[in-house]
Parts: sequence; structure tokens; C-alpha cells
Amino acid sequence: MRAVVFDNGLKLDKNYAKPSTQKGEALIKVNTIGICNTDYEITKGYMGYKGVLGHEFTGVVEEINADDKSLLNKRVVGEINCGCGECEWCNQGLERHCPNRSTLGIWQREGCFAEYVCLPVKNLLEIPENVSDEEAVFTEPLAAALEILEQIHIPPYKKIAVLGDGKLGLMIALALNAAGLDLILIGKHENKLEIAKKQGVKTKLLSDVEIKKEFDFVVEATGSISGFETSLALTKPRGTLILKSTIAASKEFNFAPVVVDEITIVGSRCGQFAPALRLLESGRIDVKPLISDIFELNESIAAFERNKEKSSIKVIVKVK
Repeated sequence: MRAVVFDNGLKLDKNYAKPSTQKGEALIKVNTIGICNTDYEITKGYMGYKGVLGHEFTGVVEEINADDKSLLNKRVVGEINCGCGECEWCNQGLERHCPNRSTLGIWQREGCFAEYVCLPVKNLLEIPENVSDEEAVFTEPLAAALEILEQIHIPPYKKIAVLGDGKLGLMIALALNAAGLDLILIGKHENKLEIAKKQGVKTKLLSDVEIKKEFDFVVEATGSISGFETSLALTKPRGTLILKSTIAASKEFNFAPVVVDEITIVGSRCGQFAPALRLLESGRIDVKPLISDIFELNESIAAFERNKEKSSIKVIVKVK
């Protein structure tokens, strides 16, 4: 099969071995793939991963190696973390924190940037009929955005800033806005901010923002090291700073303001897919304007190059 593989370089392998299911797994024929910033960070060394990239996909279940075959021939998305099923975290439904987990296309599990992918049947969710593949491929980043609301109670009268107008920052702003919260999306690109603005989100260019401690909650989604410092400078004393970026880089930070201002720092990563699918099904947010380009699998290397461009938001690859 064809697969996009990272191993000391990115390449399209046209003769990669087709995966086979283990007990409890399904084989999915991939239809649509989304390129995520994490994929790009992996090519720079994040997690030390080598293998098939990709963790955002839609596909059709072709084979099930389990007793429950209700998802056979169904259009699905898949939760990316695969836990051991036995530890305290898995027993709480928090497989994303299982110490023995594998993560699709990120850690010890081949990804979905290929014609076929295998995942545990329990990780799969059927896509609602009124949600297209191009919309459903946003399920994973939308779930990550909604994870903020699962982790933290944000009263509607509190002020929120989302810093970063890339795909994740836009998804977070749209999700929090759909929840009726008071937020402003701050970024560097007018064309990207306009997407959120058209859906009722307040926006502002970073160059027009007075950097002062005025927000109760700040979400850092810039994908850059400097974003942390700016986000901290916008957070009120006793406020909460929510970190969303995963960056394969290092830098010394002065954490004294965190202590002096008694800032709460929350790391926020993956979320549950079911709420994200419900939000897409409801039509309360429109993710289609975030799509910058659609490529075919044979054009995957060009798709990754397009994804690097600052004008790009979401690049999608179709498997034909």
C-alpha cells in the first residue's frame, strides 16, 4: 500500500506493508487525512517517532477482528490513544494517560497517513450522516479544543484570550464561542482571524494588543516558544494559563511571574471524540472555511510543504 513514512526524512512509500488486525482491532480503509502541526513537529524530532505519520482521518471499516461487528462498512473516525485496558487510567476512560499506551502516528503505533490503518474497535466512532469527510477529519483537533471545557470550569463572565490563529487556535475559539463564553482570539494574520470573526468570535491582531495582565483565562495555541511568554504576560494574577502547543524545541524561561502572580498552569492535550462529533453534527460551528487545500495521497510531500506556509490553515489529503 501507499504510506507517508518518516524515518530521517519524509517520503511516500508506494510498497509499504498493509497492516493486519490484532484481536479487538478493525482494519479501516482511509478516505481523508488531516495534516496536524504535531506531524510537522515529529519531522523535527518530537517524540522520536519513526514510521507512518498521521492521526487525523476518516475511513470505512473493512474488517473487524472482534465479536462486535456493528461498525463493519461504517464511516468512522478513531480516538488516537490506545491504552492497556487494565490500569487505573484506562479504568477511568483516560487511555490518553495510560503509561503503556500507544498513540496513532505519534508513539509506538503506525499512523493513518496511508491507504489502510488499524485501531481497536473501541476507539472507533461512526460519523453522523450529515457530517462530510472533510468536516469529520476535524474531529481530533476539535476534541482537543473541547478538552479545555472538560478540564476547567470557566464562568461565562470571565474574560478569555486565545493566543494563536492557526488551525488549533481557530478551533478553540470556535468551540469556546459555541459554548457562550466571553473570549477574544488574538493572532497575526487578518485572513485567519476573519474566519473566526464571520462566526461571531471577537478578534484582534497581536500588533494592536496592549500586553497587560487583563485576562482570567489565557489559552496558548501559537505553536511557538515566544507564545508562552506573551500568554503569561496577558494572564491576570491568580488567573489560569492553558497550554496547548507541543513544540520540539527548548528555551530557558523565567517562571518567577508564575509564582509571584500565583498563576495556575494547565496542560491540555487530547479530548473525547463524541462531544466533537455532536458539535459538528449540530452545525453550530463551520470548519470548512479552515480548509486551505486538498491534495491526493500521491501528492503528500507537496501537501506537507503547503502546510508549512504561513497562509495555510488546514491541509487535507484524500486517498484515491
